Amino acid sequence: MVYRIYVEKKPQFAVDGGAVLADLNVALGIKTVENVRIINRYDCEKLPKENFEAAVPTVFSEPPVDEVYYELPKPAADERMFAVEFLPGQFDQRADSAAQCIQMLCPGERPVVKYAKIYVLKGKISDDEFARIKHYLINAVESRECGFDKYDTLEVKYTIPTSVETLTGFINKTDAELADFVVHYGLAMDNDDIKFCQDYFKSEHRDPTITEIRMIDTYWSDHCRHTTFGTIIDNADIKPSYIADTYAEYKADRHELGRDNKPLCLMDIATLAAKKLKKDGILKDLDESEEINACSVRIKVDVDGKDEDWLLMFKNATHNHPTEIEPFGGAATCLGGAIRDPLSGRSYVYQAMRVTGASDPLLPVEKTIKGKLPPRKITTTAAAGYSSYGNQIGLATGHVAEIYHPGYVAKRMEIGAVIGAAPAENVRRERPAPGDIIILLGGRTGRDGCGGATGSSKAHSIQSLDTCGAEVQKGNAPEERKLQRLFRNPDATKLIKRCNDFGAGGVSVAIGELADGLEIDLNAVPKKYDGLDGTELAISESQERMAVVVAPEDADKFRALASKENLESTPVAVVKSEPRLRMNWNGRTIVDISREFLNSNGAEKHTDVAVPDVKVSYSTGRKNTSADWEGMVTDLNICSQRGLVQRFDSTIGGATVLMPFSGKTQQTPVQAMAAKLPVLNAKTDTTSIMAWGFDPAVSTQSPYHGAVCAVVESIAKVVAAGGTYEHCWLTFQEYFERTQGKPERWGKPFAALLGAYRAQLEMGCGAIGGKDSMSGTFEHIDVPPTLVSFAVSTAKAPDVISAEFKAAGHKIGYIAPKYDENGLPVFDSVKKVFRTVEKLIKDKKAVSVWSIAHGGVAEGIFKMSLGNQIGAKLDKLTDEELFTPVYGAFIMELTGEADGVKTIGETVADYTITSGDVKLDVASLEKKWNGVLEPIFKAQLPEKPAPEKISYTGGCELKHSSVKVAKPRVLIPVFPGTNCEYDMANAFNRYGGDSEIFVIRNLSAQDMEDSVSEFTKHIENSQIIAIPGGFSGGDEPEGSAKFINAFFRNPKIKDAVESMLYARDGLMIGICNGFQALIKLGLVPFGKIVPLTAESPTLTYNTIGRHQSQLTLTRICTNKSPWLSCCNVGDIHNIPISHGEGRFVAPESVIKQLIANGQVATQYVDLSGNPTMDVAFNPNSSMYAIEGIISPDGRVLGKMGHTERLTDNVAKNVSGNKEQLLFKGGVDYFA
Repeated sequence: MVYRIYVEKKPQFAVDGGAVLADLNVALGIKTVENVRIINRYDCEKLPKENFEAAVPTVFSEPPVDEVYYELPKPAADERMFAVEFLPGQFDQRADSAAQCIQMLCPGERPVVKYAKIYVLKGKISDDEFARIKHYLINAVESRECGFDKYDTLEVKYTIPTSVETLTGFINKTDAELADFVVHYGLAMDNDDIKFCQDYFKSEHRDPTITEIRMIDTYWSDHCRHTTFGTIIDNADIKPSYIADTYAEYKADRHELGRDNKPLCLMDIATLAAKKLKKDGILKDLDESEEINACSVRIKVDVDGKDEDWLLMFKNATHNHPTEIEPFGGAATCLGGAIRDPLSGRSYVYQAMRVTGASDPLLPVEKTIKGKLPPRKITTTAAAGYSSYGNQIGLATGHVAEIYHPGYVAKRMEIGAVIGAAPAENVRRERPAPGDIIILLGGRTGRDGCGGATGSSKAHSIQSLDTCGAEVQKGNAPEERKLQRLFRNPDATKLIKRCNDFGAGGVSVAIGELADGLEIDLNAVPKKYDGLDGTELAISESQERMAVVVAPEDADKFRALASKENLESTPVAVVKSEPRLRMNWNGRTIVDISREFLNSNGAEKHTDVAVPDVKVSYSTGRKNTSADWEGMVTDLNICSQRGLVQRFDSTIGGATVLMPFSGKTQQTPVQAMAAKLPVLNAKTDTTSIMAWGFDPAVSTQSPYHGAVCAVVESIAKVVAAGGTYEHCWLTFQEYFERTQGKPERWGKPFAALLGAYRAQLEMGCGAIGGKDSMSGTFEHIDVPPTLVSFAVSTAKAPDVISAEFKAAGHKIGYIAPKYDENGLPVFDSVKKVFRTVEKLIKDKKAVSVWSIAHGGVAEGIFKMSLGNQIGAKLDKLTDEELFTPVYGAFIMELTGEADGVKTIGETVADYTITSGDVKLDVASLEKKWNGVLEPIFKAQLPEKPAPEKISYTGGCELKHSSVKVAKPRVLIPVFPGTNCEYDMANAFNRYGGDSEIFVIRNLSAQDMEDSVSEFTKHIENSQIIAIPGGFSGGDEPEGSAKFINAFFRNPKIKDAVESMLYARDGLMIGICNGFQALIKLGLVPFGKIVPLTAESPTLTYNTIGRHQSQLTLTRICTNKSPWLSCCNVGDIHNIPISHGEGRFVAPESVIKQLIANGQVATQYVDLSGNPTMDVAFNPNSSMYAIEGIISPDGRVLGKMGHTERLTDNVAKNVSGNKEQLLFKGGVDYFA
């Protein structure tokens, strides 16, 4: 039987509906819509009625904030409604999480859940407006409108395929027929390639299967095999002599390196500089092997004062085409794919950077180009997708920047760049041997992502939105988090000979690349659902999968370790000695191709290139007037992106050295990201720094200049943060228009790569990796010539600095390299400038440094002023000196004189900037700077009255536990979606606790039953239960901590928890997601697990309607808890928060009682220490500014702020007391 329930937020909590209403009013300009209600519909099958009823108030809804209906309320006369569901085969995280939650709540087989979202629109809405609204809210690539009828069953009747087609007559087709064949099957390969295929199968004396053609098409796609970059350059017509000189230098170096017999192509230009630098003894740290997962270098990491050999890995990747047509899934899997590259290298990925390119998101929706999604929708939905994935998987996003340029209307640029690291001894790399087993790990295979590699390699046209839906993968971050945990275990990684992640091409590429000879059993590949044929199994790009090679004798051991992490693992292939790729399905070999043919990458391709004369101007034309200063700060590429940046978790992992915004106000944006290496249960100061460089305004004029400046800018930002250019590695992201066989279009990437080539050799910094995307064309519109340079270095955390002015009365210095007559930096001068700046930072003479960017000196001075509200008085500078970008130049706040540095002014206590005769009120400029993108990325809320300051000093009856333990055992459960377990364990261990992480397994009913029994036993041997943060079940369905809530309500666990707390005098803490679990269980504020009622306190969506991540000031309000025994009432700490649902709500009477009982632990406060409703300080609009509460006797504490993430030099660019000794208080209770 199918059971149905409807759930709607109560009006005061209906944040999502309000956001949609604002979007329709502003983006679509439809003012007739007066209100939007969102009703979530759930259908459930394969569970007893009592289980369904039990799930209604615990899984599907929360009584304090939700209304529940068993029948859909009839719309009023002035209301219209429609329902939306995912397309069949698309992953629905909400439905999946709901099913898992029900299984946790009521052990047994997992039920089937189907979800739909119902929009109820109020107002006098015309049929045309209603149609426009539906078109805007339903992305046909992933979703469809559905009806309101009830289902007889949720079971889908799949047609089970038994064979794949053999393309009879293929080897006899004429050239014209082959051309028609390419069009008929929608292949990415060209006519030369299909002819090349035909010749191969003629030599095999047979016709191919459709699987073979699809697989070859994937293997040879531009995405997988970089065919554009591999095209041979026959002739180069280069007009500018200095570019011709670089080309001549490249060819001379090529000859010196013995590469005359290698293809002269874009790929060779892109990779030769690193080879040359390595030969010259400059690139000494490269980690080289046959296995290429990501850029990899060998570094020393200090671990508890002792140097260890580690591998540092970094990678950049794009998902431009998928994000353009399905922004949420495309951006989410951009990051997922970027993570899996270094992860497959067995490193722990600990920090990410997001750099994107977009057209103007403020463009009215009615001006959207036909065949496109509105720029606003792409921009906001992509941000939601990328941040959702990163936040769930537990990856600190240290830097976010969106570049705006009209050309990106052709196709969005979505770049994810990540850094990972691992002890070198944990990484084993061996060539697979015949008989080795290939194990598929992680997610199951579905139709999502079929043809993704070829899709991203095709031309993008008006029809793409209608035809490309299956090409977009769906991300499942909690599944990838399990892979991260497994690959952090050296017992597992030391069994892996070689590994490849599942990205473009699926099984055919991920497994197909692992060894020359392979036999793959497609029937063994786990499926999300029935009905997939052999071709789909071979090429599906379903996410969160890894293929690992292990020796036969290690297979069972490896699979057991995977099982402990709640991961599926399946042997699917065997390494063979014969160099052929074979795939078997349903008793038939449907792929049987020689490795030599596959590796040919198709028919050889040739082209000519042409580079015209160029004239480059860096001038912005701005003058030193108040109007032009205002124009500068409101420039789309200079204005505040705070509302975008703050939705990304920046502190997970407890290693973030630089927050995205600096200063006490957290307003000065950083130019680089920095994080300590991910050592476990130890201290380190070794820090990675990553920065990017690119200016489309320069690159559009000359791709050569653009690339040179990009390299210089990326390294300069690293230097400004405390790194060194001589210890720097690069990786590039190339993104260009389709070349279309035209030499002048080929000339753009050609010139850019030559510019990057020259910059690499001159700076002695090699690009040891990169990613090219050569499909940036829509109809007749092209993206700007794009080469983004990413620079990576390492430094010691105490030496890392930030750009906000630190104090009044300091000199402001300026230093810049020389530029030649061609508008190019003189590299000897650049290096001299870099060395000067590095020394001034090392000698502590430069306390703040800004690398000059798009807005010149004026931008730097303005942004440096924001963080600590310190102004500047500048000497009289020319308009060009003020506003022209000089890449490689720096502004410095100096504590004294500095040789070679020009003094251009001083810092002042007044929050003003004086530039010659112009005096500017920075607060006024700041308001305008903040306001530009406010309609797109909301960062402000209307003012509300400040709440009362709460202070309870009645003391705590719980002084010391009756159970004395030298090292109290701390039990930390890990649910699907938990991501703060390492941080929590490290925090307790630092203060003498003995932490144990326990993974809840739920792949089967038996796993679930075993987890309940084992966890119960662990509770009996523990003194503290600590529930860490994360996104249990992806914060689905409709509310966080549902997984945890369901699990702890199991009678066995409920009894064990209450026994530990009261019979054995134990403690319990929950942070963020853990707090959400505690409050939904009733453990706070009631001290026991009870059913929720409409009057119960709870945590719900942030009023601003999105995730918030920042440092927040919190004040201690009570001394009634052992957890707070090392704090005093009135103490203020600056604590990281990162959540989308942290708004504390309760009836007024309940809050008054909590205050009277001393149960309010902490409040959010402003810079003056006063409780506030200002969203800059109270990020979720919690009632009474409440951040944390305790149980009646104080033994249970729940709070939103991530105290566990703060260690030495973390968030060092934001001032404040960060040592909140909660964990010491908990551990000391048992002393």
